[in-house]
Amino acid sequence: MAFIRRCLPLLIKGVNRIPLAKQEKSIHRWVAPTLMEFKRREKKQGGKIANPRNTFLEWNLEAELFAFGKRLGEDFDSSLLLQAFTDRSYVIKEEMKQKEMEFAVNMKDNRELSDEGMKFMDEYVQLYLEAVLPKFPKEGIISVKKHLLSENVLANISLHLGTKDIILAAEYPVDNYTLANTFKALVGALYQSSGEDKTANFVRDFVITQLQGQDVNEFWQIEDPWTMLTDLISKTGASIEPRLIGEVGKGTLLACYRVGLYIDKNMLSAGFGESISVAKDMAAREALKKLFGTEENMHPINFNLQIIPKDTSRSQHQIGSS
Repeated sequence: MAFIRRCLPLLIKGVNRIPLAKQEKSIHRWVAPTLMEFKRREKKQGGKIANPRNTFLEWNLEAELFAFGKRLGEDFDSSLLLQAFTDRSYVIKEEMKQKEMEFAVNMKDNRELSDEGMKFMDEYVQLYLEAVLPKFPKEGIISVKKHLLSENVLANISLHLGTKDIILAAEYPVDNYTLANTFKALVGALYQSSGEDKTANFVRDFVITQLQGQDVNEFWQIEDPWTMLTDLISKTGASIEPRLIGEVGKGTLLACYRVGLYIDKNMLSAGFGESISVAKDMAAREALKKLFGTEENMHPINFNLQIIPKDTSRSQHQIGSS
């Protein structure tokens, strides 16, 4: 023990003398002001210039098109896929260059494929929504379809599929119209390359699934829910009765009313609002959701249906579960 007591101070001094790694700033003070000045000059010149990928030295369009089809797991015809990525603005630009060089090369743009793809998606989405939302009115189906086939939704899908750098267009970066038009053309190219079955599954997996986590009632704006509800109830021979079942803060800025709708003394729905009329409209909206089967606790939309449009007529379609 005496030996340990005598050696312990020496050990402590030795440990204290061991150099430890110190955390020091390795960035000089002039770096931040210099970067800020570079950023200011860049903004003054109009911002950073984004160069298209096809201007890079290692760019290979054929390899990119082949890899694009393999990433999606689809078999595209190479010529149709190239046509789908060729925008009309690029064709006009190349034709102007060819006139100057007195050299003619025939190029096809994606307008025809885009029209064909849009036609197929319009029919397919209509059939699919009618199958998964059987009680939803025709007006609501059309509103949901307009949302799914809108320019912003299709452009977002096209962007995340990686089409931005492959699209042949006169301007870069491409706008939403070009992105959406390219996606429509891809659907048309896939339809001609692989047929209806593959194209239907492609549209289902990338377009219909955009409804995941969405409230379909938000896409259909009902101007007068009370009138619509009374018309639907009157067709069944019953009558609906609104009742004031609760109120708080009457006569104040924070007033809240609760109105319930009853059919044969059974409550159908209830709604809240800052006035009785607003609460009645909210209750009517909740009742319509129940009648249409689109309430908040509805079953999730089935994204595994196989629906193949067989004809332009809406009455002819095939439905099966995969």
